[in-house]
This record gives sequence, C-alpha cells and structure tokens, in this order.
Amino acid sequence: MGLVSAACLPGSDLPPPTFPVQHTETEWLQKLSPEQYRVLRGAGTEPACSGAFYDHHGQGTYHCVGCGNLLFRSLQKFESGTGWPSYFQPATPQSVGTRIDTSHGMVRTEVHCARCGGHLGHLFEDGPAPTGLRYCINSVVLEFRPDLP
Repeated sequence: MGLVSAACLPGSDLPPPTFPVQHTETEWLQKLSPEQYRVLRGAGTEPACSGAFYDHHGQGTYHCVGCGNLLFRSLQKFESGTGWPSYFQPATPQSVGTRIDTSHGMVRTEVHCARCGGHLGHLFEDGPAPTGLRYCINSVVLEFRPDLP
C-alpha cells in the first residue's frame, strides 16, 4: 500500500501524530451526537446506504462535524455503488490524513480529519480518474454547506 506515510506504519519510531484541534472526551461527548461520536472518535462505520450523503447531489462543500475543517467538494464526489459517499480526492492535500488500520483482521488505509484526527472512513485504490482513488467516507461525520448562489 503506497498510500500511507512511513510515520503511520506499526513499529515506527516517530511519535503518534498530534492535531491542532484537541478536546477532552467529555467535550467530544457534549459536542457530538452518540452516532457521530461512535464513528468520529471511536472509528466506527455507519451501515451502508443509511447516511444522509451517500446519494446526495447538492453543490457545495463537506466539512468535519468535529471541527469544521473543509474535507471535500461536491465536484470531487462520485457514485461508487458502495453505499457510502465517495470522493476521488480531498478538497486540499492538507484536508485529510491517512494511517494504517489493521482492525477487523484486514489491512486498510484509514482516512482521518487533519485538524482533529477524527475517523472519517477508508481510502481505496479503485476510484475513477484522475486519481484512481476512492475516499469512502461516513455521512455522519460530514456537515454539508451548500454553495451560495
């Protein structure tokens, strides 16, 4: 998997990443709904086809519910047929980060918010051109902001 930096690999001598937005667990619990907390802070996954944005076609931007960070633009969204919102690239290279996820007996690339470190979903190498990537993201961790007319 060439998508994750060496700093995120198990056994790395580098310290774990820190993020600009920090809250205590009590603050996160107060800020987020139980489902948002389960996914964003607990690395959970919402059921396929259940999220508000998996079949959403509005024009605008998608932000992190935990910190408001700009994550994706509607122009980067595509229909993947997986049941989750999918994007071929983040809004900016600094919008998201990645790390190795070895949970559930698999090795995957986890996508997290670059500002608060919240779990967003996973990254796969089966997306469309121009990147060939699919950022498979949970709706519950997204806030949509429509474009202004």
